[in-house]
Amino acid sequence: MARTWMSVTVELLGGRGEELWPWPGRILAVGPSHTFMDLADAVNDAFARWDRSHLSVFTLANGRVVTDQETGAEMAGSIGGPIIAPLDIDVARVARTVEPGSEFRFVFDLGDSWTHRCVVEKDKVDPLELLGIRPDVPMPYWGWGTIPDQYGRRWADDDGESGAPRRPIHRHPMLLDAWPAQHQIAAVDLSAVRAAVATRDAAGFFATVTGHDVDDVLQQVGAGIPMALEANRQEAEPVALSIINRLTWRDGAGDEVLAEDLLALLRGESPTGRIVPVDLDMLSSELEGDLDLSTGGYVDLHTGEAWADSVADPMMVGEDAAIDVDEEPDRWLWFDRVGSRDAWRDMAAFAERQRDGALRERLERAIGGKGAFRRFRDVIDEEDLAEQWFPFSTDRRIGRARAFLADQGIRVI
Repeated sequence: MARTWMSVTVELLGGRGEELWPWPGRILAVGPSHTFMDLADAVNDAFARWDRSHLSVFTLANGRVVTDQETGAEMAGSIGGPIIAPLDIDVARVARTVEPGSEFRFVFDLGDSWTHRCVVEKDKVDPLELLGIRPDVPMPYWGWGTIPDQYGRRWADDDGESGAPRRPIHRHPMLLDAWPAQHQIAAVDLSAVRAAVATRDAAGFFATVTGHDVDDVLQQVGAGIPMALEANRQEAEPVALSIINRLTWRDGAGDEVLAEDLLALLRGESPTGRIVPVDLDMLSSELEGDLDLSTGGYVDLHTGEAWADSVADPMMVGEDAAIDVDEEPDRWLWFDRVGSRDAWRDMAAFAERQRDGALRERLERAIGGKGAFRRFRDVIDEEDLAEQWFPFSTDRRIGRARAFLADQGIRVI
């Protein structure tokens, strides 16, 4: 038989409040047709569990979960980690979901939290060579640890003479509920999100946000939810619910407004207020523009565009290009520019969230006194932080623009 089966090493990290060391382990042969439920049953067999009336949840390296449909629906509305699009544990096949060399977590019994680290070996195996048979379900072919172990092995490479390896200084991230770590979760590609929304590509939108870090770009990702709900409501509902919960938890400017609007759409209702297709990015730039250049501007409630007040001055833009606000007063919404104070707060918030103490202090020094914006941008460029800073600051600006419009009775969906 060809080498088409996976070899999966499963180590028991702990459970019932106890951390185990050395970690007991089993190595299982998993076939191409085996589901995650098959794997869960095999792991529970291998670790001598006889009461199976508890939940099983697998968590992949991108944060996606594999569990039963009811539990998956509940978890889909979570407010932390990446967007979750649960896989059905009874249907999803292991070989089609994880790749050789990948790592994932298995938790049995969410109360006692028996937590396992699962690693797919890089080389595939032939079950006939390992087991002498081609079993119908995943089957262990090696193991260690006091469960008890048949051969008395206490860890993977126990030779019966050497002392046990030293316990790691730091607890495993899986035991701290800090896995996958934030740096393991890919940032969402906002250009791909915008392209999917513009072309009404719901499948592309789901693929772009699923398994990605969206917590800093909720305003921008949330803009795609109405299209997704219209195109594929069944797949979009759990994503929409998660975005709503995250917006409510974050509670930044405009977050409550967007959450309310998305919840209304989820319920099949119309958002409260006049719906206008305002370009929030354009409006936010004008709202927070240089006060020395303009004191305010207008929102075109027909097109959604935002302009500085010079658009109404024939001397500035020409007789033919200037708008006549008095001729169509209901078309033009005036706004006052607020200047850069909120933008400065964004820089302060970005500096505060940095885990690297030296980097945080450097950013905080940069925003002190005159020339703060220039110095801050210099540090951003030098530390290669642009991919983090610009989506973060843009989302906050857009949220403030959304909040401004909501105060005028206008909603953007």
